[in-house]
Amino acid sequence: MSESLGAAVSSGTATPDAPAPVHRPPSAQQVLPLRHPGRWILTAVVLVLVAQIVHGLASNPFYQWDRFQYWFVRPVILDGLLITLQVAFYSALLGLLGGIVLALARLSRSPVLRASAWVYIWLLRSVPLIVVLLFLYNFSALYPTLSIGVPFGPAFVRFDESKLATDLAIAVVGLSLNEAAYAAEVVRAGILSVDQGQQEAAAALGLPKRYQFARIVFPQALRAIIPSYVNQLIGLVKSTSLVFYVSLLDLFGSVQSMGSTYPGDIVPLLVVATVWYVLLTSVVSVVQYYVERHYSRGALRTVPPTPLQKLRTGVRELRARVQKEARA
Repeated sequence: MSESLGAAVSSGTATPDAPAPVHRPPSAQQVLPLRHPGRWILTAVVLVLVAQIVHGLASNPFYQWDRFQYWFVRPVILDGLLITLQVAFYSALLGLLGGIVLALARLSRSPVLRASAWVYIWLLRSVPLIVVLLFLYNFSALYPTLSIGVPFGPAFVRFDESKLATDLAIAVVGLSLNEAAYAAEVVRAGILSVDQGQQEAAAALGLPKRYQFARIVFPQALRAIIPSYVNQLIGLVKSTSLVFYVSLLDLFGSVQSMGSTYPGDIVPLLVVATVWYVLLTSVVSVVQYYVERHYSRGALRTVPPTPLQKLRTGVRELRARVQKEARA
């Protein structure tokens, strides 16, 4: 009797003394979602703060939005914006090229190249950018002429420094020298992030050093270089505001000049400069996203969709849901 009872219990059959177990289907079981009250409270606080900021910007007459609209696309502002774009483009290009050369020099087997590159990077990162620009602006007082020739010997070619050193050239050279020092460390870190086995495999195949760097090492290093260098590039765009101190009227210089001419419009002019700088850095961030996405193809199994692709997918899903509900 006990054996049959145990067999009945082990087999899951009901006995006269015990009620039969109730088995609910999975769909009938109630699933309680995990609640996050702290997240909702923090979301509400952030929304209230954002609403307060927007209300303050829209309702405060001190910002003078009518004057902001007047100055935003004035020719003097657009001319300064064009100079800012020119200085930022040339400085970013020359700074990146200089950074690559300095990074390769630091990774070189030559102790002279390593020491020279290290001293350059140490010195330019230690001196403020405004000091570099002011020093170059007064460089003609120290060296009226530049020459190429034998050290402590005759000069073969001479240059008049005052004619070559225009305000735009001084700004580009100063920013490029400063940018190259920071870009060198970014590039060097990116090169060191590449697996050593990649270089060893390329060397085992007998590939030339130049081909190894250009086609194997550097494309992989760009995955680590691009995010850090774009941060440097955004800082470079904002650093162009310092060229005003070397008599170059860029965006910030034009705003400063108009602010001294029209003292009542200082605040809307500063807002104009702020909005333009935000737009420029936003464009750089968008370019960064697509460049990172391009170079992540070899590292990720599936490339993440772009915001436009996400929007199209959301629209298709919404249409499908609407059609499904209409048929039902």
